[in-house]
Parts: sequence; C-alpha cells; structure tokens
Amino acid sequence: MTGLGHNGGPSMQPGVAWRTHCWRAAREQLLPTLPIEVVRLRVKRARDLGLEYKTYASVRAATGHDLIAFLFSSNALRLVRGRESLPLDRAEKLDAMTCARIALAVAPLSVQAVLVNPQIDQAHPAPFALAKFAEARAAVRAALGKVPGDRVLLVGDLALEREWCAAGRLAGYLPAERFFAGF
Repeated sequence: MTGLGHNGGPSMQPGVAWRTHCWRAAREQLLPTLPIEVVRLRVKRARDLGLEYKTYASVRAATGHDLIAFLFSSNALRLVRGRESLPLDRAEKLDAMTCARIALAVAPLSVQAVLVNPQIDQAHPAPFALAKFAEARAAVRAALGKVPGDRVLLVGDLALEREWCAAGRLAGYLPAERFFAGF
C-alpha cells in the first residue's frame, strides 16, 4: 500500500537480497586484501610446514596464529608394535618440516619406541581410547607443555583421535591420508 510520501520504489523491509549484500560487505571488510609480499611469505610458510596453502590459510584465519608444532598420533605415523621405525614416506615428510613434531604413542606402543625415530622431537602417551574428556584433555595438554593449543595442528588416523583436538583446544585436525598425500 502506498501512502503519502511513498516514492513507489521497492519495499524497505530487509529481504534476502539485502541480507546477502550486507553479508558480502561485512566479509569484504573482515578479510582485507593482503599485500602480495605477505601472501608470498605465507605460501612459503605453508610449504615449509608441508601443508597446502588453502589448509594453512584456513587454520591461520580460524585461529589468528601461525602454526608452531604438529601433534601426530602413532597411528598416523604408521608406527606399530614390532615395527617402530617410520615408513620412508612419513620420515621424508617429517624431515622436511620446519616446526616442532610431537607424537602421541597409542597403546600398546611405548613412548621410547616412538622416540627411536630422529624425526620426532617429543613423544608422550596418547589418551586411552575410551578415556573421559577430562582425561583426554590432561593427556594432550601434558604432551604440549607450555605450547598454546591453538598453534598446534593434530594429524590423526582414526575418528576417535579427532576428539583430542577439542580436548586440547588445538588449531585443527588433519587426516593422515591428506597430510601425507603425494609422498
């Protein structure tokens, strides 16, 4: 219904198009265009960490921090009792990384068996598979020490290990097959 002073234009009630426009404008303000030098440095950093740039950028955008360590489950590293040395593809990928490499030894594998590999900086016992959330949090935090959780990416192999990410307040979870792809 047009009334006095109405110009006959579209309704001013916010609709889908208006909300879409507002979201796009807000996103553009949130994500400013980075200088090319910064993008180049981040691409190089992603390569040094052994990650795809898209993965690195999404973790960095979510946390606001750079990654300083990786937390690997012994399952992701393909370490099992009786064969404690890293497979060649895993060892080469870890050798190329320029950050801390921490491993969680899933039982029955011992911490000492994991530390046989020179590519691993530290090793700690993994949370028990059916541990309560508080116990998993304590185990993951003990492995990280003073390293902030939001600067550590978890590389795991089982769905159960994904929960360690929330328990330790980690930057994210990456499946082993994706992290070690191409090697």
